[in-house]
Parts: sequence; structure tokens; C-alpha cells
Amino acid sequence: MAATRTGAAELGFAEAAPAWRLRSERFPSKVGGRPAWLGEAGLPGPAELACALCGRPLAFVLQLYAPLPGRADAFHRALFLFCCRAPPCCAGLRVFRNQLPRKNDFYSYEPPSESPPTEMGESVCLQLKSGAHLCRVCGCLGPKTCSRCHKAHYCSKEHQTLDWRLGHKQACTQSDNLDNTVPDHNFLFPEFEIVIETEDEITPEVVATDESEITGSIGEAPEEELDSMAKHESREDKIFQKFKTKIAPEPEQILRYGRGVAPIWISGENIPQEKDIPDCPCGARRLFEFQVMPQLLNYLKADRLGRSVDWGVLAIFTCAESCRQGTGYTEEFVWKQDVTDTP
Repeated sequence: MAATRTGAAELGFAEAAPAWRLRSERFPSKVGGRPAWLGEAGLPGPAELACALCGRPLAFVLQLYAPLPGRADAFHRALFLFCCRAPPCCAGLRVFRNQLPRKNDFYSYEPPSESPPTEMGESVCLQLKSGAHLCRVCGCLGPKTCSRCHKAHYCSKEHQTLDWRLGHKQACTQSDNLDNTVPDHNFLFPEFEIVIETEDEITPEVVATDESEITGSIGEAPEEELDSMAKHESREDKIFQKFKTKIAPEPEQILRYGRGVAPIWISGENIPQEKDIPDCPCGARRLFEFQVMPQLLNYLKADRLGRSVDWGVLAIFTCAESCRQGTGYTEEFVWKQDVTDTP
């Protein structure tokens, strides 16, 4: 693994927010709903947003607004995470990065107002100012159209069929009002704003006390108990204990951000080595940027009978140079670590 630095992470928390705060022109960090795309050119297409395992369309999980200070070409910068939520797969993951200079074709040079807009506009925007049409179901690029009305756009046959079954069959003839007749397809995850706070470092005394208590209990145990505990006390236990201790002061955190810092792992199994993280196509190495915590699963409400979306930690690695390949979206790398069942 590339050299990492230590330091306070920035923590993300899910909070309810009015819809206007989560639109693209507000540069949001958010969970669920439809993506609030940053750049309107070069959006990832259906092939890029299909599960590599089952081939079905991925669902938008979250986006993080993460500009790079001192980088004029990354004055605006965001990362977009998608996952497969189709049972029995629920395994595919992809992440994309997009960045823009302050002066660009899509947004004002001046920062957005913190006040609500006087006109709320459409509740669901399915066409970008660039002219690109978005899928009525997922909000991703929609190159396919309904053969009847030619006004409803989709990313895939699966989503066209879903929309047809849930109301477009009746609304198709009322094509002037399509954007106001988008049903709940039960595909999007619940939408929240991600509010960022800086982590307060745990004092060494607290950590030392916890570790000494563990050590002391072992030292005072009878020999038979020591033998039994030795079978269960392992590197795995220590790593999981460290994970719990680290998040204990803020147990509701859904995200930890720290570009170039070391991630915290939930398990001793499946920790990536340097060779496991592919370099960026530009030739630069990738470094850790942020991780998604298991607490997010509580907000996604993805539980179903049978298999559902699940993870221990999702670690996102991005180009160390944050290269800019045109105005489009560059795919980065996700490492998924599951929770290991220990006896």
C-alpha cells in the first residue's frame, strides 16, 4: 500500500434536508435519490453503470463533494458511488470522479446562495442544461426512448419495463406532463444530505485504559480460561475492537474522509495490499480518499428477504494526481471488505 499519513478524519452524517439543497447547483454531498451530477458532459453511460456481475443497472448510493485546494482544475470535484441492489447479486460496485475549474460551462463563477430559491422549479429534473436526457427511474444517462411517445428516456430495457408497468403505460399519451407523473419505482435509495464534521481525536488515555483493561483481564484469568480465550483472541478480534473504539465517540457516522490517510478496517481479513489497488489509467498510483461505513445501511433501508446490499467497509481509492481526462467522468476504484463471522 502506498504510504499513508495519520491525522483527524472528516466524518459524514446523514441528515434530512429540503430538496433544493440537494440539487447540482448547490454542490451537495448526499445519499440516495437521483445523482446530482456535477459536470453535464461525459456522464457515465449504461455500460459503465451496469453491474459487472449480473449486468443489471446499478443504483446510486452517494456522492461526495471533495474539491482540492490549490488545484484550479479541481475547484469543483465530486465522487459518485453506485451499487447493485438486485437480488440475488447485490455485489457490483463502481465509483466515478468528476472535476471542473471555477470558470466552466455549467455553473456560476460565484458561490451559490445559502437561501432557498424563490422558484422551486421541477420536482424531478430529467434533462440537463447540456441537453442530455436522464432515465426516469434512476436519473442516470438515458439514451433509450419510449417508442410510443418518444419523450420518456431510459438507461436500459429493465428500467423502461419497470416504468411502463408502474404508470407510464397510462401517462404515455399525456406526454406534455411526463416529468410530473414519475412514480415511485422502489429503485432509488432514501435521500439525505451528508453533513461533514471534523473528528475529535480520541485521547491516548482513553485508548490506553481500554487496552490495559483487556490485558489485565487476560493476566488475571485461570489457566483453563486463558487457553479458551487464546482460541478466540486473535488479530481479527483486535482489529474489530480498534474499529469499534475509533467510531464509538460518533457511532452514527456513515462516512470517513481523509485523502491520503489510512482507512480503518473492520476485519483482519481481506485488507488490500499495494498490488491489489490498480493504478489510474493516467499512470499515477491511487490513494485512499474515503470510506463508507456500515452505519449507512441503516439509512438505505435495503433489507429484503434473501440477499440484500451489505458491507463492512467500502474503501474508495482515487488517482493521486486527480488527473483530468476531458470534461467527463473518470472511474476510480472501490475495495469492499465484509464483516468476518468469528466463532
